Amino acid sequence: MAAPHINTNRRHFLIGSGAMLATFTLASPAQAKGLTDILAKASDSALDKLAVPGAFYGDEDIRIKLPLIGDLGDLGGLGDLASRASGLFGRKKKVDLLGGLTRTINDAAGLAAGEAKPIFRESIGELSITDAPGIISKKDGATRYLEESSGDTLQGKLRPLVDTSMTELGAYEQLDKLGESSSLIAQAGLTSDLLGQSVTEQALKGIFSYIAAEEANFRDNPLDKMDGILGGIFG
Repeated sequence: MAAPHINTNRRHFLIGSGAMLATFTLASPAQAKGLTDILAKASDSALDKLAVPGAFYGDEDIRIKLPLIGDLGDLGGLGDLASRASGLFGRKKKVDLLGGLTRTINDAAGLAAGEAKPIFRESIGELSITDAPGIISKKDGATRYLEESSGDTLQGKLRPLVDTSMTELGAYEQLDKLGESSSLIAQAGLTSDLLGQSVTEQALKGIFSYIAAEEANFRDNPLDKMDGILGGIFG
């Protein structure tokens, strides 16, 4: 009796008592390379866009907020803390100081994004894409796979870049001065370490959001964007 033919690009298994047959696609070497190539280019493009001055602050969907204080896009964004602080250094001064810090941390995120290409490229290069039921079919599948598999590692590598840019732009110095002139910062429990961690987490979330959008764009226009390297892979 001849041995059964095995399709190495398919995985079949039964689900539940109803014996429902499911088919998951395994990424071939060509598909895996296509996925990592598109992800690398999407990452570069996203980081280039976010490195443009004002990019983080200008996009309300990814604008970085002060942890424990929130969005300073309007006067109401400070909530109860704003009311308690108003007697300490005045409404206008309060908004000017905290609003200035918010701008600074967003600028710092942009500077960090501009330096982050190598760490994203490294993580993408280390990806091992084999079983890909959702990676191939979803327009942001490769981005989400990177986020799930390497998000913690990327956060750890991004933090030093954020700390450097925050120091260069004076964000930590601004925070220290605010802490000296008002009890608002102490009441909020906002420390330099907490601020750096929060900016890193928010910046990474924004970066992944932009990479996902770039990946979807490259998939929609593979021939225009990637010189045909993905031809037939995401058809």
